[in-house]
Amino acid sequence: MASIRDLRRRIRSVKNTQQITRAMKLVAASKLRRAQEDMEAARPYARGMSELLANVARRVGDFSHPLTEQREGNKTLCVIVTADRGLCGGFNSNVLKEAVRWLERHADREIELYLVGKKGCDFFKGREWTIHAKNPEAFRHVSPALSKELSDELVQAFLEGGFDEVKILSNRFRSIMAQEVELCPLLPAGTPEGEDGEHDDGLSDTEYLFEPDAASLLGDIITRSVDVIVHQAMLESYAAEMGARMVAMESATKNASEMIDRLTLVMNRKRQAAITTEIIEIVSGAAALEG
Repeated sequence: MASIRDLRRRIRSVKNTQQITRAMKLVAASKLRRAQEDMEAARPYARGMSELLANVARRVGDFSHPLTEQREGNKTLCVIVTADRGLCGGFNSNVLKEAVRWLERHADREIELYLVGKKGCDFFKGREWTIHAKNPEAFRHVSPALSKELSDELVQAFLEGGFDEVKILSNRFRSIMAQEVELCPLLPAGTPEGEDGEHDDGLSDTEYLFEPDAASLLGDIITRSVDVIVHQAMLESYAAEMGARMVAMESATKNASEMIDRLTLVMNRKRQAAITTEIIEIVSGAAALEG
């Protein structure tokens, strides 16, 4: 049975932990606001890039580009995006569980992994799957330049590494309380169109003058669209991580408060029991002396 001194020590320890979790919640909330702003600001650009790609693709007709080449092989490069740190609930475990399920379902394919984030690197270290490359500190500072470096490596792997397709598995931000794991095809790049080959941007009848020619322009747009997809995935994952960490730290702070209340109640009962015992002993001793 714990003594009153032990209970006081435990209460003090839990209070110190509560201060840490409360501070981490505030830091995550501050970072989430900035990450969410960056993510939402990038979404219209990504949609605009998709619309532009569809418009130009319709006017080019038959078009061939190394990044749109459909291959019949079975070699896949899967980019798995996790966080650099833990203490964010099921954020990392959800991605890793889905990654393992996907790898087991496609055991007949030749799959190599590109690991982004320290948690993913630690998880797959020493396991049976082949690691193509690692980037354990990708989220130290998320920026378009860093995303461009990553997308260039993926494009090079697709063009020169013998891969037939490249996919990205990451968390997508839905709300502060919810994140969703998605597997997004990256390469070979597609040229999106709406129903019946028409895009709903209202510009299908607009005439364009291309400088240089449309085919050269489309090739450049395809390359840039790959950069945009990678950067959007990084922003979505980072915002989802901050949201998950804020919720996890809020829950931890609440649990610490409940634990402090329970320990305080137990300590007060033990202290009152000790006081009652002392009073009984004093009264009994006084009665014995009088007798």
